[in-house]
Amino acid sequence: MLVLCLAPTTANDRLQPLELGRVKVGGEIGRRIDVTANNNLLVVDVEKDFLQPFEAKGRTEGYVGLGKFIDSIARMAAYSGDPKLVDRKKQVVSEAIAAQEPDGYLGLMAPESRMWKLWDVHEMVYLVYGLTTDYRLFREQSSLDAAKKLADYIVSRWSAEPRRELGEEIITTHMAATGLERAFLYLSEQSGDPKYRRFAIENRKLPQWNLGIVRGRWGRIEGHAYAYMAHALAQTQLYRTSPDENLLAQEKKALDFLCAQNGLVITGTCGDHECWHDTQQGTINLGETCATAYLLRVLDDCLRREGDSRYGDIMERTVYNALFAAQSPDGRRIRYYSPFDGPREYFSGDTYCCPCNYRRIVAELPEMVYYRSQGGVAVNLYTPSTAEIQLGDGCSLRLRQETDYPSSGRAVVQVDPSRPAKFPLLLRIPRWCREAKITVNGQPVPPSAPGGAFVTVERQWKAGDRVELELPMAWRLVKGRAAQAGRVAVMRGPMVFCLDRARHEGLKGVDLRLITLDPSSPEGPIADTTVRPGGIACKVKAWGPGKWYPHGKPELELLLTEFPDPSGEAAYFNVPNPNAGEFVDDELLAAPTGAQTTN
Repeated sequence: MLVLCLAPTTANDRLQPLELGRVKVGGEIGRRIDVTANNNLLVVDVEKDFLQPFEAKGRTEGYVGLGKFIDSIARMAAYSGDPKLVDRKKQVVSEAIAAQEPDGYLGLMAPESRMWKLWDVHEMVYLVYGLTTDYRLFREQSSLDAAKKLADYIVSRWSAEPRRELGEEIITTHMAATGLERAFLYLSEQSGDPKYRRFAIENRKLPQWNLGIVRGRWGRIEGHAYAYMAHALAQTQLYRTSPDENLLAQEKKALDFLCAQNGLVITGTCGDHECWHDTQQGTINLGETCATAYLLRVLDDCLRREGDSRYGDIMERTVYNALFAAQSPDGRRIRYYSPFDGPREYFSGDTYCCPCNYRRIVAELPEMVYYRSQGGVAVNLYTPSTAEIQLGDGCSLRLRQETDYPSSGRAVVQVDPSRPAKFPLLLRIPRWCREAKITVNGQPVPPSAPGGAFVTVERQWKAGDRVELELPMAWRLVKGRAAQAGRVAVMRGPMVFCLDRARHEGLKGVDLRLITLDPSSPEGPIADTTVRPGGIACKVKAWGPGKWYPHGKPELELLLTEFPDPSGEAAYFNVPNPNAGEFVDDELLAAPTGAQTTN
């Protein structure tokens, strides 16, 4: 039985997500959800790769990610209701629980390596999290019982040696135990037992955790971006029940670093070799998929709490570029890193952190499309979709969104309340859009809607009302920063476009970083379905390495494709005059503006 439950939230959040299962998503977001479910979750060898290590219990180190797999398949099953996913979820959960020992241990380590060897605690706490998700969504009591039993094992072992550290002097304890605090707070919320919350607060000292942004991979790897964001999210989770502004400080540090200190790269991700970086270099180890997933969670968390549309602007950039570039178009393979300078590689297996965190965040995307707000609803992501919302006083609302976004900026939202009702409909106008046009039933809605805010349309709605939104998508050349200074990225809407060497016979052996773009040449959009159905590309002209630009005609005619192109290698290009006025700063780094309301 599926029980439609909200993710943990409070009435103080300005935006609140809809219940999983109340939203159905199409378009590229929906396609990625579907291929992740059907071509990945349902075809991986769960028995061999995920379950056998827990049955054997013979390892002395290592990580599989079974708890993350359970969390993702439970969410996917709840979202889709697909019997195949429900059955596989039940199978995986039942076999995992069957491997739990009488003392509560559920892991893959031999007895002498349990608890203190890498990555045993990390593995266990995500099992606590995944089993708790199964209980929250399906009310499976056996999953909750197993989660509590496993959490009790961790509490017992750590309480017996409270000063002992994880990490083996290789990494910090907070990194080795990534996920513990969120899992224990989550378990307390769902079980009603405060002891797990107390452990996170008193033993793990969650309120006191205060780490600066450590750049680079060195020492005990304190700058691990994924671990940092996981801990910051645990603090904001605690904030919702124990408001203390200090609990928001770490998340604010991360956002300041990302948006004001070059921590965020053009594709909407962060980190190099898993750790914070601000050089804007985009080579081999850029953009760990785990960091991309947790960045989206941080953005969702801030969007719900503050209601600032900037977070939604970054979310769409992250989703359509960094996140989808981390997966093959057919959904089967997943990347550990997604660089924008040089070739990309797929991860060799189906286990470990990045493949599992990718599955989890894709399963969470339906909860990032619409939010409850001010007695109405906010539209955050533009994608073909439907949503069912209870407004109160016995009035229900069905929304249907029709769009080919991000191929164009046209979207139609059909509003169907069960009876005429007055409520606000919030539409996110991205910062890349200079001015949006909005009509209701064909009538323009004044005033104009500049980018950078949620515009609120409040009126007496009736079934069949149609809101039409036009977000003009001009090509723009975005200035590079730090290591990319003097270069530009080609963008349209939220999409970054890249150069795929494999599509150009004349580029074999050419250093793509030495190509100079003719900034007046972008043409398009041009239909291109090799990356996604309904996809687009851009034609540009350029000079090859060493050519005498700008006097000679550019001899190269290039096709730039959407950044998730599996063979894409270059997203930044030289230009003859990097100080020309036609180039623009990245709008995600601009200060947010206030929301507008129209009646």
